[in-house]
Amino acid sequence: MDISETLQTLYTATVEQDDGSYQITVPEREIATGTIAEDETYRVALISTAASDVDDTETTDSIQSTDDADQQHEYDGPPVEEGEQRDVEIENLGDQGDGIAKVERGYVVIVPETTIGDRVTVEMQQVRENVAFADVVDRNPRQEI
Repeated sequence: MDISETLQTLYTATVEQDDGSYQITVPEREIATGTIAEDETYRVALISTAASDVDDTETTDSIQSTDDADQQHEYDGPPVEEGEQRDVEIENLGDQGDGIAKVERGYVVIVPETTIGDRVTVEMQQVRENVAFADVVDRNPRQEI
């Protein structure tokens, strides 16, 4: 299964009927972590739980097999900890010019003194519910594809 780089969030929900229409409830934690915002419009993709029969060779760390469905959707807090080091790729630049990388569940890591395409090893300095701030500890060479 090919997962888009623009994936904002991933969770399991049940389609429920309500007065002739059908709804999917967004967990409160998705709003609380800042992954998505209330009153915004998003594109939604529905994947059947029977999709476990599909070849999932190109999944990301944030995707788990449907066999773990009961465990994968519990919010454990941010996917990084202060002092933790990670290899990341800078995907965008923020309003202040800082680099922005994403890790599991679309969690944002802000990295000063980087540009789009930089591959760097960072150390998490400050971790919040919806964003972490990290410093570069090593610059990794760009790999030609």
